Amino acid sequence: MTIGGDDYDTYQDPPSAPAPAAPPPEAAKPHGVRWAAVVLGGGALLVGLWLVSTGLPRWLTQPDVPGSSVEETAATTEEARRIQATLFYVAEDGVSLAPTSRNVAYGNTPVEQARLLIEAQLATPPEGLVSAIPAGTTVHEVFLTDAREAYVDLGGAIVSGHPGGSLDEALTVYTLVNVLTVNLPEVTTVQILVDGHEVDSLRGHIDLRAPLGRATDWIQKGPTPP
Repeated sequence: MTIGGDDYDTYQDPPSAPAPAAPPPEAAKPHGVRWAAVVLGGGALLVGLWLVSTGLPRWLTQPDVPGSSVEETAATTEEARRIQATLFYVAEDGVSLAPTSRNVAYGNTPVEQARLLIEAQLATPPEGLVSAIPAGTTVHEVFLTDAREAYVDLGGAIVSGHPGGSLDEALTVYTLVNVLTVNLPEVTTVQILVDGHEVDSLRGHIDLRAPLGRATDWIQKGPTPP
């Protein structure tokens, strides 16, 4: 450019500093990631709503109960086990013992079974049958020996409640002797004790100072009553 006739170098404005570059836009998330987040969030919401509406699973809400149903069932089955045994009651003729088939609780050992048989024989007889054992008689203990002898310790009612007489005494004694010797192969003889002591007899007729064997002569012949 020429001013006042003098030549001057061409004047140019100094270049301005370049504007700062704009920050790069944030990288967009891939569409697949966004959809996965949406799906997961929706699934969690649905699970939460289902738990609220139906309740938590049983294993999360119920505490453990001591004992298992299997053990309880086994115990119940064990209690229900029975055996068929022959008990004895006064026959219709009044002078013999009628063998009667009855269900009796099962014993795990011979001595336990012997006691259960005695308890069944001492129990109130079924309707229509008459027991030769005085009412109220109880059993204290039953012992078995290796010699196949049974010792049956009874309460005092076996004596105090007895009507007496040789026939009635024989029926009482051999009811007890036969119920064990007929049903248990482990027993061949029976001795009756009273309140833990040996006795000469119940009412003076049948000698009880030694064990007695089975007396089939006192058992009624013929079919066994039901």
